[in-house]
Amino acid sequence: MAGSEGSPENAPRIAAFTQALTALGWREGDNVQIKYRWSAGKNELVEQYAKELVDNAPDVILANSTTVISAFKRRTESIPVVFALAMDPVGLGQIKSLAHPGGNFTGFTFIDPELIGKWMELLGDVAPGLTQAAILFNPDTMNPYPNFIREVQRTQKSRISIKPIPVRTTDEMMSAMQRLAELPGCGLMIGPDPFNNVHLKQIAELATGLRLPTISVYRSYVTLGGLMAYGPDVADVFRRSAAYVDRILKGEKPADLPVQQPNKFEFTINLKTAKALGLVIPPTLLATADETIE
Repeated sequence: MAGSEGSPENAPRIAAFTQALTALGWREGDNVQIKYRWSAGKNELVEQYAKELVDNAPDVILANSTTVISAFKRRTESIPVVFALAMDPVGLGQIKSLAHPGGNFTGFTFIDPELIGKWMELLGDVAPGLTQAAILFNPDTMNPYPNFIREVQRTQKSRISIKPIPVRTTDEMMSAMQRLAELPGCGLMIGPDPFNNVHLKQIAELATGLRLPTISVYRSYVTLGGLMAYGPDVADVFRRSAAYVDRILKGEKPADLPVQQPNKFEFTINLKTAKALGLVIPPTLLATADETIE
């Protein structure tokens, strides 16, 4: 797992996965053993744990996040790997195609350039004066973003421009957000990234203090005080991942299991944060929210 064990993002993921696995007949400690590793967004731990798990030669690996998937890709061509929440696995060479992954990797994707375009649209709806939106990411833990941004720039017809904000430390993150807040008409997008995942509360608090309109892929960002979240139902992705683990344990090959994309999405708004930012949520947008937090 890319994040921290105690993160509010991760408890529902693991619960959904283990419950689905149990429903399929796999009982932990009885006919299946599960070993967990949590990298807390640290690349050195990703590398260490990937080596440990491959050396243990398990029957199947569940890998969460692009960085973790890449670490396993370098280490095994034989152990079946089911990835949960991968970004651009074809572009990164992790699989041959979504329909026919080939090799020992298959699983479920997370976001694509269209979702980034949706974030820009939602930010523009709540902040009509918005002219640019930045996307925050750590290039060491989440390298597909530059390709995604180029694709958004190529395909999106929007009055809002998009700019990358690569940061590697919390100090760099704070400085970048402060500079962004000094520019007129700016918003911030917090996409999937192990670095972002472990700093969600800090990002939410800083963004509110700087009066930056923001949107994240993580629902927990809103519960921690962030303005909005829109993205795949990640617990559902982990629930569906259990079915692939089950099929592999019963003898099917990853190469024959097509990579699937998210099919359930959630939109959450924090009305208290909107009020603190001086923003009025349009009633039409409010009506589309799956959840509002007062």
